Parts: sequence; structure tokens; C-alpha cells
Amino acid sequence: MSSPRVNEILSRVVEGRGSDSSLPARLCAECLSALPVSGVALALMTEDGPSGVVLAATDARARQLEELQFALDEGPCVEASRGDHPVLHPELTASGSARWPRYGVAALDAGVHAIFSFPLRVGAVRIGVLDLYRDTPGHLTTPELADAAAFADAAIVVLLYLQDHPGPDGERSALTGPIDSRAEVHQATGMITIQLGVSLTEALLRLRAYAYECGQTVTDVAADVVARRLRFDDGGPARGSDIATANQ
Repeated sequence: MSSPRVNEILSRVVEGRGSDSSLPARLCAECLSALPVSGVALALMTEDGPSGVVLAATDARARQLEELQFALDEGPCVEASRGDHPVLHPELTASGSARWPRYGVAALDAGVHAIFSFPLRVGAVRIGVLDLYRDTPGHLTTPELADAAAFADAAIVVLLYLQDHPGPDGERSALTGPIDSRAEVHQATGMITIQLGVSLTEALLRLRAYAYECGQTVTDVAADVVARRLRFDDGGPARGSDIATANQ
């Protein structure tokens, strides 16, 4: 997933050009500048679909259209995440209303005529979606699609980074490092899934909750799980969803 273009995007996001906006907001702004689109939004997803959390949007209309997909449970971002593939719809007037009866009409009423949605996944775990909105109909060219895919890969790195660094800023090297460095988190998530009998999404949430409660990074807690120094168990105090017990 690491590539010269992805690294370039992440470098520009980290630099921020003096902006005090969040990393997701900077990424959306960079995407808007680089591609022939009218709006960009980045939202979180879960195994079951939209989480209802819009991390960033370049304008009020993009945010409203993201939130509408959550409310209606239909639209390109829902379809892209559940289908695990990009949904590229260059002409909403032609078939958008038939494909998404309520959302398609609302998008056209808002002046949007093309939508391109890219699912964000880490292994088998759905973590988000990057949506590109355009006022005019038409396909993205092959180079533009490649660039949009690079922004989607960069968005995954940003989301993984924010799991370990919830503050607004952090070390440049931590964000621009290869995504493969997070493999231990993915492995730990799978182990917790088996230990608790829960979904991958729930396992990741419990891993993050425990790290937050203990004041550790997700990466450090994952390392303990993989090394079998830490085991998650639903038995114990009432706050069982946040509790882990160490193996001897």
C-alpha cells in the first residue's frame, strides 16, 4: 500500500501548510485540490455499515450528503463498504435514483451529478470510506482514478495513525511509515476475536478501549496480545468490554 504517491500525499497532509485543521480535514482538502471534484468527505464505517461518524468534509454539502447516507442506510458509500469495492457513478441523472431511490434524488437536488466512493479496509476489517462528489457528470480518467486510489490508501494510514495518536498532531515518521508496520494490530485483533467470540470490528474496538484506559498505544497492547502476555476475557468486573487479563 505504501507508494511514492501515497508518501507524497501523507507528507503534504503532515505539513498542513500552517493549518490548524485535523489530519482527516487536511487529507480531504488535498484530495479536493488534486482531483477534478467539487467535494470530498471521509467517514468511519463498521462491519455492519455506516457508523454515523463523518471525520471530515470539505464543505457543508459534502457533510450533509454523508450524513444522509447514514440516515437512509443507502448510497454509494454504504454500497462501497459492504461490497468491498469502489463504487464509481459518473452520471446520477441516468440511474442514480433507481439505484438509491431516496439518496439519489437528494444528491441530484443538492446539485451533485457524479459520486466516486472508495472503501477503506484493513485486512477483513472495514474502517471507513472516502467519497468524492462532483457537480458535473463524467468519468474520472485512468490517471485520476489511480490518484483517487492513492488518496484512499493515504486515508487508511491516517485512520490507523489516529488510533494510536488521538491528538491533532504527532511524529511525521509515525504517519508516513509503511502500513505493514501495523500487521501486529491486525494479528492481535484476530486473536481477540477468537478469545471473545466477537466480530473483528468489536475486537478492534475492545483493543482500542483497553489501550485508552491503560494509557498505552494500540500497537503496544497488540504486541502484548500477540506475545500472549495479555489475554482478553469477558469475566471480571462490570466493565468487561474494556478488561483484559494477563496470562502467566
